[in-house]
Amino acid sequence: MGDVTAALIEEAMKKSALVWLALPDLPQPRAAWHVWHDGAAYVLTGGEGEQPLPGLPEADRVLVTVRSKDKGGRLVSWVAACELVEPGTELWDAVTPLLAKERLNAPTHEGQTERWAEESYVVRLTPTGEVPEAPGEHDDGYAAVRPVPTPAATAGPRPRMFGARRRHADR
Repeated sequence: MGDVTAALIEEAMKKSALVWLALPDLPQPRAAWHVWHDGAAYVLTGGEGEQPLPGLPEADRVLVTVRSKDKGGRLVSWVAACELVEPGTELWDAVTPLLAKERLNAPTHEGQTERWAEESYVVRLTPTGEVPEAPGEHDDGYAAVRPVPTPAATAGPRPRMFGARRRHADR
């Protein structure tokens, strides 16, 4: 991997809070929050209330897609080697506090890393040097990554206010 490509991946990963992972046996990529630390991305999956990334703990390699923050299109896609970070190791002790700090909407932060050690997986994604799609090498732009279909829908029509005057902008 060239120095420019490595620098691009590192810079894109540091600025992005969310990446898209092409997981085995899934028809389309899944969004995943991560932490970039010492040249690798760390992703948490599994356990109660954590992001579901089926197949990631068992995967050998995955394709990581980073989107541009300003335009939303694909910035770079790179192949990552996957490695489980084992609880109790030096790497676990270094990475889990960083993940906990970024886990903003956790139900509770108390005992979080201990729960992760019992219920979840921390996966290290290290660039392999394979960059199938660097900037300028793709032509599908924004449509490259689509959200996972969901049964969620809007709540319905906006509430009506009786007796209130309509503003000029509402007419």
